[in-house]
Parts: sequence; structure tokens; C-alpha cells
Amino acid sequence: MTYVDGFVVPVPKKKIAAYRKMARKAGKIWLEHGALEFRECVADDVKKGKWTSFPRSVKLKAGETVMFSWIVYRSRKQRDSVLKKVMSDERLKADMQGDMPFDGKRMIFGGFKTLVAL
Repeated sequence: MTYVDGFVVPVPKKKIAAYRKMARKAGKIWLEHGALEFRECVADDVKKGKWTSFPRSVKLKAGETVMFSWIVYRSRKQRDSVLKKVMSDERLKADMQGDMPFDGKRMIFGGFKTLVAL
């Protein structure tokens, strides 16, 4: 079974183009280093729930939207290897230290073992 890193990120609507540019660049680098799939999705039908929801999870502010993203790997071991390469890739270092088009303090992320794949 595969391994998946998942992300939920608040992004100011006025920075969606910058986010897309950053994500395209990052996705190419992740795939180059061995990731099987890289997806970035913008909220379309995501309502604020009474107790829980994507907007609540990232403390969504006025003028922001939610991005839901995932990266697929062959295994946790392969993900750890890919991530190490990506994090040391010089092409991303400036982006990670610069003005990010999202609030990383409110990003939710984690690694998941695939339970069902059809």
C-alpha cells in the first residue's frame, strides 16, 4: 500500500496565483525526487461547520480560502527519503525562507498509511 502526506492550508484569495506558482514548482521537484502523485486543490464546496470543518480547522479568516493537498509515495520509507531530498533542494530553499503565500502557522499536515485503495 502507498503512503500519503496530507495538508490543509489557509490561503488569502489575493495570493492564489502566487500559491499556484509555488505549488507547481514544488510539485515538479517532489515528483523529480520520487513522489508518485502531487495534488493541490482549492476549496469549492467547503462550508463552515458548527463544530468542525476545513475552515474551522485552519481558523479561516475573511478573504481566505482553504487548500487541500496531498502527495503520494510508495511507502513511509520512500517518503522519508524523498522528503529529505526535497528539503535540501536548493531550488526550494529561497521559497521556504521567503514570503510564503499562506500562513504556515495554521497549516495542518501529517503522514498517513493507506487503508483502502480501489
